[in-house]
Amino acid sequence: MNVVTLDRPWLEFTFGTDQKILSWAINRPGFVTANRILWREVRNTDLPPELDVTDWIASELGCRGALDAVTFLTSRNITAFDQEIVTVGDCTAHAVVTAGLSNAERIGTRRDFSRVNWGTINIAVHTSIGLADHAMVEATSIISQARTAAVIEAGFDLPTGIATGTGTDCIAIACPQGDTAYAGLHTEVGHAIGAATYAAMKRTVTEWKDSVMKTFEG
Repeated sequence: MNVVTLDRPWLEFTFGTDQKILSWAINRPGFVTANRILWREVRNTDLPPELDVTDWIASELGCRGALDAVTFLTSRNITAFDQEIVTVGDCTAHAVVTAGLSNAERIGTRRDFSRVNWGTINIAVHTSIGLADHAMVEATSIISQARTAAVIEAGFDLPTGIATGTGTDCIAIACPQGDTAYAGLHTEVGHAIGAATYAAMKRTVTEWKDSVMKTFEG
């Protein structure tokens, strides 16, 4: 049974048993086996320019006894996370999302963020159906589509066009051992992954945008 636990500055998504995980997270990227995914909330003061971030997060995880965990970094208030569970046929997908667009980008362009705060979108999705490695790669494309659809629909205008994501987005897909070969939009697992990710993304991006507008108005 999946459990999401908030212990600020940490958010933990645990699976009960070891799962296959694919990500490009700062800790344990690539194909690994783990029973949890963590988010660590950070502020600019946590990460001065001279800091080796890899060593720092390893130290933080060591103090928590969590060096085994796939781990994201986020500057978003970790309490603003959202989650969605969707079942389609025999597959259940559970998405957990944090989202901030302070370093939003339009695909195919690049802005200078050297003197501004950094945000990010971090998405972890667990499926009840075991996927082959190549299907896990395909699943990340479905998560990416859902993220981008939600960001575009939020209508966050940049000098370069409507934002499609941020410069530091990260995705993780987790599942039990298995050999399901496909996870595209025509499959039950792809349907569930897309629906869960989109719903959680839609709420988190809307909440972030509303909070930014209130700050400007205040």
